[in-house]
Amino acid sequence: MIKLRKNEQKTLQTLSNINGKAAVDHIMEISGLAHSAIMRAAMNLSELKLIQIHEQTQKIITLNEEGEDYATQGLPERRLIEYIIKSGNSGKPEETAKNTKLKSHQIPIAVGWLHRKGWIKIKTDDGTIGTPTRPREGDDEKLLKLLYRKGGSTLEKLGREMSRVAVNLKRRKLADIEEKTIRTLELTKEGRNLATQLTEGLPQEASQLTPEMIISGKWRTTKLRRFNVVAEGSQTYPGKAHPLQQMVNRTRQIFLRMGFTEIRGPLVETAFWNFDALFQPQDHPAREMQDTFYLSVPEKGGLPSKQIVDAVAKTHENGWITGSKGWGYQWRKEEAQRLVLRTHTTAETIKYLSRHRSPPIKVFSVDRVYRNEQLTYKNTAEFYQIEGIVVDKDVTLQDLMGTLKMFYRRFGLEKVEFWPCYFPYTEPSAQAMVYLPKIKRWIELCGMGMFRPEVLAPMKIDYPVLAWGGGLERLAMIELGLDDIRLLYNNNLNWLRRSPLRL
Repeated sequence: MIKLRKNEQKTLQTLSNINGKAAVDHIMEISGLAHSAIMRAAMNLSELKLIQIHEQTQKIITLNEEGEDYATQGLPERRLIEYIIKSGNSGKPEETAKNTKLKSHQIPIAVGWLHRKGWIKIKTDDGTIGTPTRPREGDDEKLLKLLYRKGGSTLEKLGREMSRVAVNLKRRKLADIEEKTIRTLELTKEGRNLATQLTEGLPQEASQLTPEMIISGKWRTTKLRRFNVVAEGSQTYPGKAHPLQQMVNRTRQIFLRMGFTEIRGPLVETAFWNFDALFQPQDHPAREMQDTFYLSVPEKGGLPSKQIVDAVAKTHENGWITGSKGWGYQWRKEEAQRLVLRTHTTAETIKYLSRHRSPPIKVFSVDRVYRNEQLTYKNTAEFYQIEGIVVDKDVTLQDLMGTLKMFYRRFGLEKVEFWPCYFPYTEPSAQAMVYLPKIKRWIELCGMGMFRPEVLAPMKIDYPVLAWGGGLERLAMIELGLDDIRLLYNNNLNWLRRSPLRL
């Protein structure tokens, strides 16, 4: 009879007791063996032609935290329509939703899906809700309850129609779909025969050499198990930095190796450094509330020296000594004092240059900035900006293009081109574009250019300044193969575990 180890015997006997074929997870439940122990046994049994190992890839769908909440409390549109029917409230949908227990971020979701599902009709004369009827329970609601009750399912078990519903739940960010390899063990004819002959008296083996065995001398007569070093082990999820933080660290390392020095500054800046010092007029649309977050408490901050402030003011009004005509308006000190969440790290760059004027200067920053943007698959209100500055004698735009090509080449981006464009505080200006063969498209990476005299003169800078800035998240999405920026911030545990460590 073939000599088998204890776990191999137990695996064979368990398979024999459940009709000779079962998934590894099912064998774990019955035998009490760990997944790694069963797989080690399976590898050896397969080599002995006592079992066959079958592998099948399945798509597993499970509800996330928001999906579980909707499964128990009801979808936002269901809760809103029930409130409308029960209360008889027939006002405008958005106003009616405010009277429910829906959270603020759920109100537009509820109203949008009411329209999309056709559960309400809006009167054309005043925009109020017509008298609705209670809609039947939808497939999405049925599937939410099913997944919550069972803790998940495979798309194969759900069938074609419900699989489409499952994909829609994933699009609504209520569920996660993950591919998983299911391994099934099946006894061969030889394996069945051997399983019937197994007895408890078969030779036992020790899995490890212990101090007691050495002290007692028992190791001389003990047979030690041979380990299969290529058998699949159990999955582990070691601690690691977040993928976006890995990108931040990697970007810093690249700049440092290129001879740059890092600078940082506060998240809250005065409008003077954020806009005025960069020759952005005080009536520019980007400075309005629709694009910028202004602080209400405190509302104003301090300005730099009177000499710098007066020079910036004159440059805005008439061009001062720059040869420019300026913007031709009355510059206001009160507007420059307003506090904002910085919209770019260039605010820190120009502040740094106001105190460091002697070349050579090579500085960078990788830090957070804020824009009053709607949250979409490609925009967030808070994001990281990569900023770089080079100041030296006789540097040109060609030097800037070479520097950026070298920087992006470190990320594996070879096909980089520079297209002309406009920015308020650089001239000439361009945008760095990279071609991605996978999607067959050119993607903008950053804006770049040489600071205008209207920016340099008030700071008493007498040398050319090369500048560029762009979002880190766009670079991260290219690196990680993402098409939705929100995945970088929603802390999806499955995605974080699968994301490889990039050094």
